[in-house]
Amino acid sequence: MSDSATAQHASARRDRTHYLYVAVIVAVVLGIAVGILAPDVGKALKPVGTGFVNLIKMMISPVIFCTIVLGVGSIRQAAKVGKVGGLALLYFIVMSTFALVIGLIVGNLLEPGAGMNLAAIRGNAPAAEAESTTEFLLGIIPTTLVSPLVGESVLQTLFVALLIGFAVQALGQSGQAILRGIKHFERLVFRVLSMIMWLAPIGAFGAIAAVVGETGWAALAALGQIMLAFYITCLIFIVVVLGVILRFGAGMSIFSLIRYLTREYLLIVSTSSSESALPRLIAKMEHLGVSRPVVGITVPTGYSFNLDGTAIYLTMASLFIAEAMGTPLSIGEQISLLLFMIIASKGAAGVTGAGLATLAGGLGAHRPDLVEGVGLIVGIDRFMSEARAVTNFSGNAVATVLIGKWVGEFDPDQANRVLSGEDPFDEMTMIDDEEPPELHERALPGHPVAAHHGEGAHHA
Repeated sequence: MSDSATAQHASARRDRTHYLYVAVIVAVVLGIAVGILAPDVGKALKPVGTGFVNLIKMMISPVIFCTIVLGVGSIRQAAKVGKVGGLALLYFIVMSTFALVIGLIVGNLLEPGAGMNLAAIRGNAPAAEAESTTEFLLGIIPTTLVSPLVGESVLQTLFVALLIGFAVQALGQSGQAILRGIKHFERLVFRVLSMIMWLAPIGAFGAIAAVVGETGWAALAALGQIMLAFYITCLIFIVVVLGVILRFGAGMSIFSLIRYLTREYLLIVSTSSSESALPRLIAKMEHLGVSRPVVGITVPTGYSFNLDGTAIYLTMASLFIAEAMGTPLSIGEQISLLLFMIIASKGAAGVTGAGLATLAGGLGAHRPDLVEGVGLIVGIDRFMSEARAVTNFSGNAVATVLIGKWVGEFDPDQANRVLSGEDPFDEMTMIDDEEPPELHERALPGHPVAAHHGEGAHHA
């Protein structure tokens, strides 16, 4: 396929995503109008939102199973590359955990959704029942090895996925065939999920109409509050947290790095996807002075394991739903949810809708009565996708510089020349929508990036 054909094909895919984005905005506006002008009609549309949430729930087990099994396999492959891979994975785990904790702290301080009292939205969903620690632990063990894939227990799915992931690791090279098979199954699962997401405008319309019909303007104020809080949190995380780490870890200003990556940020905002800028990030990090091997390992692996924006989103959205439905999460439930999200968030940004599936999975594992509340997020999820994507991208750019510095594969003099404008990046050597050959080679089955960069992985 020629360069122009490749660009046109990618552009067509991006345009379709924009149609969905516009459709969700229109649906939300119409839902608000119906809820305000005809509250009874809005309440009657509740099953429309519930139906969409049920479709998302249907995908929870297969999404989590595939991402966890392939993720465990990716850790082994990344660790095999030695010092760079091991250091990168350790950094990714620490930073994504830190981002999850920040989401919980901000959510507890602001309490977005408090006072909405949307208990009625739960409908006939089962209320959470107290159970002993023994019952909880025994409940994680499924009846059979395959029953979690057709059941409703997310923790059982997580348990089996971890078992199979480590078992495939133990098989060594012969386990690669199994991983390739699961990768093909994951492509099918994500294709179905992508089809479901085209119903998001309908689901958003029903959910927003029902919520606004139930609470009036209070719902709009709460939704605006969670969106604003999320954007501010992401901004603080990039400028303060990543900025401090980059300054002390590599002696570089976060603002200089952001200015250098301005074109990539514009691309991300226009597509709501951090992965749309992945090939350009690889090229620009090499130009900045980070060695090609370090970039080739850190960037693709980071796009699967270093999802800071998604981590913040998952925890803040969970707290928002619990507060809005009048049953806040206890500290114990929040810690348990945090541990679940540390594992399940890996790959949550791999395809459109996977973040919603992970969010529903986390709530389903701890408070099944709150899963219906995911409908509250459907309408504003797309509005928060840009902040998620920008934060994920920033985290991976900073990580690449830091890992290069720490392993002695970073040229500070080259970085100074680039950031000062003395050695500008040559745009003629970079075609926005074409995937570099070396990236394609790294994405072959068995390499870390292969776990999460299949067809459709360009979505956020």
